[in-house]
Amino acid sequence: MKRREFIEKTAASSALIGLGITLSSFGTSEIKQLTILHTNDVHSYIDPFPADHPRNANMGGVERRAALISSIRKENTNVLLLDAGDIFQGTPYFNYYGGELEFKLMSMMQYDASAIGNHDFDNGVEGLRAQMPHAKFEFISANYDFKNTVMDGFVKPYKIFNKSGIKVGVFGLGIELEGLVNKGMYKETVYNDPVETAQDMVRILKKENNCDIVICLSHLGYRYRDEASKISDLKLAELTQDIDLIIGGHTHTFLDKPTIAKNLVGKEVLVNQVGCYGINLGRIDFYLDNNKTKAFEGKSIIV
Repeated sequence: MKRREFIEKTAASSALIGLGITLSSFGTSEIKQLTILHTNDVHSYIDPFPADHPRNANMGGVERRAALISSIRKENTNVLLLDAGDIFQGTPYFNYYGGELEFKLMSMMQYDASAIGNHDFDNGVEGLRAQMPHAKFEFISANYDFKNTVMDGFVKPYKIFNKSGIKVGVFGLGIELEGLVNKGMYKETVYNDPVETAQDMVRILKKENNCDIVICLSHLGYRYRDEASKISDLKLAELTQDIDLIIGGHTHTFLDKPTIAKNLVGKEVLVNQVGCYGINLGRIDFYLDNNKTKAFEGKSIIV
């Protein structure tokens, strides 16, 4: 057996065994692999941290992330690259360029889609709109209604990707802006309930469009002490069904691997988040057979 083939089969086997499923469960059918790469809360960190930084010495940096993404794409052509929002605000690059550099670099790395975070309104809705021509990827938000703003027409509620016959539906959710962002920044942007919105998106993506995998790009936050007043990613997983993966942001939560939560009907949902500042790149590999039986392997890669 060739080395590459052995590594691929071994990787697939370990992932399936991790869920109590073995390759024999898939019979003789062909196994397809989908790789999801993701970031969140990069906050305009373009350069790596300096060598003398007390916590993140020599970590992060767009150039290193781009090289890592490129190497993974050479392993597997079925890759989706996603971001969960808060692209803006945090370094002088944003203060000077207003987001132009961030969007151009993400476009060069061939991001497929991004959610919208609260800090992406830091130059106002007009500032966000002004940078849209520099983004060669989709902005996805199902619960922000921009119809009475200059962002109308620049944001989609969801996007469906087809990767070698694997149909992937991705929808976005943003956090409530009132009390978090100055009203003058988001203006007439309307916030809709994320749970109700998610249920609508799942119906469209799973029931109407027969997506094999449904992903929520969320800027709601991983978990809160007061779950009664705030919807988190874990709460969203619990209150909905037919979401396979929630890629989160906002709370800067570092997870070594995805959390496995239970949904409304007791099925597993993956919830992941990789901290902030581009220090980590999330990677989740889905394996599907001809019957669309799914298994996964997930980890956080230090940049």
